Amino acid sequence: MKRYLLSSINLLILLPGISAQGKELPPNRPNVVFIYADDLGRGMLSHYGQKYISTPNIDRLFKEGSSFEYAYGCIYSVPARASLLTGYHDCRVGKWNTTLGGKMKNINSYEQLDSVENELNSSRIDLPDGDLYLPQVFKKAGYVTAQVGKLDWGSTSTRQQVRKHGWDYYCGYLDNHRAQTYYPSFLFENDTILRIPENTHPTGGRGFEKESPENYRKRWDMTGKNVYSQNLFLEKMLNFIRTHSEEPFFLFHSTQLPHGPVAVPAVHPEIKDNKDLSEIEKEYASMVKMLDDHIGILISELNKLGILDRTIIVFGADNGHETYYTNGKRCLKSPNRDMEGRHFDAWDYPYRSDRTGDRFDGNNGLSGKKWSNWEGGVRVPLVFCWPGKIEEGKVSNQTVANYDLLPTFADLLNVRLLAPKDGESLLPILLEGEEQLAQKRYIFISSGEGPTVISSDGWKLRYHKGLKKFRLHYLPNDPLEEKILNKQYPNILNELKSQLKKNVKLDGI
Repeated sequence: MKRYLLSSINLLILLPGISAQGKELPPNRPNVVFIYADDLGRGMLSHYGQKYISTPNIDRLFKEGSSFEYAYGCIYSVPARASLLTGYHDCRVGKWNTTLGGKMKNINSYEQLDSVENELNSSRIDLPDGDLYLPQVFKKAGYVTAQVGKLDWGSTSTRQQVRKHGWDYYCGYLDNHRAQTYYPSFLFENDTILRIPENTHPTGGRGFEKESPENYRKRWDMTGKNVYSQNLFLEKMLNFIRTHSEEPFFLFHSTQLPHGPVAVPAVHPEIKDNKDLSEIEKEYASMVKMLDDHIGILISELNKLGILDRTIIVFGADNGHETYYTNGKRCLKSPNRDMEGRHFDAWDYPYRSDRTGDRFDGNNGLSGKKWSNWEGGVRVPLVFCWPGKIEEGKVSNQTVANYDLLPTFADLLNVRLLAPKDGESLLPILLEGEEQLAQKRYIFISSGEGPTVISSDGWKLRYHKGLKKFRLHYLPNDPLEEKILNKQYPNILNELKSQLKKNVKLDGI
């Protein structure tokens, strides 16, 4: 364990001057640290009312920064990361492809790695030259870039893909299946297989979602589970910051936390003696607490060094809540069903916390969770904090999406986008005091059942391709999406249908 003891954060210094490309950089260029949580529903944050745990460090970002009430990701992480990094919504065709996971599961040599990568690279869809990825935007402005944590995108990535997208430094997983374990025997650091000999567990310490005495024993048998991936990632991030403290940098932490199956090195002291939670619920909550604690390390060091005002911290998530802590009749899975055994569906009977017994209410009282395009599956936390520049405590009702991040930072850094993106710059709201963007806009989200469009004035239209039906809702008055308003508002129904037809392929319509 000594090999991966955490370091303190060194000073972040932002220097105007000349970039690596020889171009003059504008003064006062902020560093950017972007934490992208995995499967973290809004309701898991005490900012949104979570009662079993506190998340004071994330809450502080909301208190000292500006957030968005209607922020959207995707229905799961693979398209969410691709959408984020390209600036295109996930209903687009031809912008990327989602490779299968498991390809990197048993890599033992560079020869095996080369073989898998050659297969993946031959089928990979890339953006055309000049159509920038998010890290390339920062590269254009003279930043050094790093991604630490989960893979770039797809269910399996390659080292060549990571480099092509503009990452100067990478440390993490390249396979989504392996990224669901927390005690890996190896990771990837740039072009190197980063072996972790202390971890010898045959499954990487993979946890179990269903609580039982046997599964509890397996989770806490720590044989071969010595280095927890999130602790290693934190050290790698600190080393990156320390190494590049004298040049502007963009650090993207695509954390595993709190994606299941549940695995954590210790139950957090705050909830260790909570008699209202089962053991697996305590462990899951400890994963959320660890994420908050690690963010706190960054904030406290920046504050101690007096350079917090030179750094933008962004916190968001890829999709809505997921339950990884089945206990008795609570949070039943495979398939998802309520405590009486009735199955949830994508149309008439959505998941809700009170129906499944989810004590955390991780979807914040909304309908749906991960894998669905109900609000609980796609509405996510999103906050920007830049002391002295971004308004404190502001909550915007502007409808925004993860693919807005790329044009926002391009706008901030004066980087011209030659290809039109689906996203919009949020700087008018973040830096200019506007409440809404000037133009009405529409957010598009794909799902297995069919696409969804959400307008900036609060209307949402869901389409079910199997049933060939539409559901129209007005979110400000109906956050649970219970009232179907097709007949009452035919003009709005037709407007949103038209937007879907223009931007999304609708089978049979």
